[in-house]
Amino acid sequence: WQKRTGRTGGRTRNWLWGRPVNAPQELVGVVGLEIHAQIHSNTKLFSGSQVGFQAPPNSLVSFFDASLPGTLPVLNRRCVEAAVMTGLALNCTINRKSLFDRKHYFYADLPAGYQITQQRLPIAVDGTLTYSHLGGRKRNAVVTKSVRIKQIQLEQDSGKSLHDDYRNQTLIDLNRAGVGLMELVMEPDMSCGEEAAAAVREMQLILQALGTCQGNMAEGQLRVDANVSVHRPGDPWGIRTEVKNINSARNLARAIDYEIQRQMFVLESGGTVQNETRSFDGKTGHTIPMRDKEGLQDYRFMPEPNLPPLMVYEACSTAPPGVAPSQVVVLEEVRERLPELPSVRRQRLVETYGILPEHSFTLVNEDGLMDYFEAVIRETKAGPRKVIGWVMNELQGLLHQQNLSVSQSPISPQALAQILNLQENGQISSSIAKQVFQELWKTPGKTAQQIVKEQDLGMVNDSTEIHRICQKVVDSHPDQVRPPWKRAVLNKLMGLVQKETKGRADPVLVRAILEQKTS
Repeated sequence: WQKRTGRTGGRTRNWLWGRPVNAPQELVGVVGLEIHAQIHSNTKLFSGSQVGFQAPPNSLVSFFDASLPGTLPVLNRRCVEAAVMTGLALNCTINRKSLFDRKHYFYADLPAGYQITQQRLPIAVDGTLTYSHLGGRKRNAVVTKSVRIKQIQLEQDSGKSLHDDYRNQTLIDLNRAGVGLMELVMEPDMSCGEEAAAAVREMQLILQALGTCQGNMAEGQLRVDANVSVHRPGDPWGIRTEVKNINSARNLARAIDYEIQRQMFVLESGGTVQNETRSFDGKTGHTIPMRDKEGLQDYRFMPEPNLPPLMVYEACSTAPPGVAPSQVVVLEEVRERLPELPSVRRQRLVETYGILPEHSFTLVNEDGLMDYFEAVIRETKAGPRKVIGWVMNELQGLLHQQNLSVSQSPISPQALAQILNLQENGQISSSIAKQVFQELWKTPGKTAQQIVKEQDLGMVNDSTEIHRICQKVVDSHPDQVRPPWKRAVLNKLMGLVQKETKGRADPVLVRAILEQKTS
């Protein structure tokens, strides 16, 4: 099953399994997500072991993590506060009392034979995530939607199984075993990969703003499972498949869109969609069967006997007397520490600087770009709209071209502000400003003033000299300046003058002189 491309009526269309993807469809996709967010904490959920990504294998494992007999869990207060803060940011109801359970299953990287989770009564329920993505014909209109958050639950992460195909063996690393996770369960309110990817990106931004999860998907700090089905509107939902452990927003969109098209093809061919777990192959863009889920797995949930109910209090005054403040989580205190969230940042940018909503969307969604923009604004006389043009076009263009992040930019916000100030002061033209930007990118050790001086790029302020050059250009094109001449001729003459001056002449002054000499 490969994608094929053909042309019909001058338009390119994509086929999947012999059917046009863009043909009208009766079936529609239904998508729900489960996000596992690794809590940003120094130690694990129930033990004092340190949390680290690149530590040597099995070097961050306590007796409890290894499930040695006689060890007991001790709940990490930081993890509880992180879950509560995340719940508040997502407009969830925080349960004042939640419970821990054992979920039994047998994997080599789960030494206890069970996972401590919150199946019966999770810490937070009934929230909403509002997210946006760029839509419209030109992909420049901000489309805002929302998805319901069913619940947020605290649970342990498992270890990692490292498969060595060369030696035909599997190695176990328990460094990750017991690390605190928040499982965020989203209702099936989405219909395609683009919506799911936008929702995950917004969740990632929120978690990073809160500091509750670093959200690095490449390091497994944020892992996504997608539940996908198709049905005809008005009919019951179809049989769903679960695509496991997707490690980037882009792959999430690709996996969901492929799976929707695959299920549509199966049903339209008279087949039946299997209730199964699948994985996504990023190289082929296909989902691959892992195991079927027809036989319902019995996890034998039971209350965790070694942990009492988790209590969260509205205020310090409602906490039990005699309990140390360091031992309780108080909603009032967590609520006061909530930072500015991404949606509020976007609105502030629009209201403060008068920029377009789609620009605020890009500034907030691109890591570090908003801080860069505001740093330039503080240092320059140029207006916000001029700055946003430079940041969106010149800066982002080169960053994307060279696959760099904002933090890796060779040009600092202060250096860009210097270029803009030179232009605002009339010392360089707009075309020269872009030339200086390119030079600074290649030689970041220099300043904008040094480049302008070394390459003699300053504006030509001698009006006599500009008059002479304009006259020379006019004299060299006698046939074109005879009346009645067209405006296109004037533009051509201006280009020739700028070529003579290497872009250093004031275009307004040049136009006025040329109009005078050709009238």
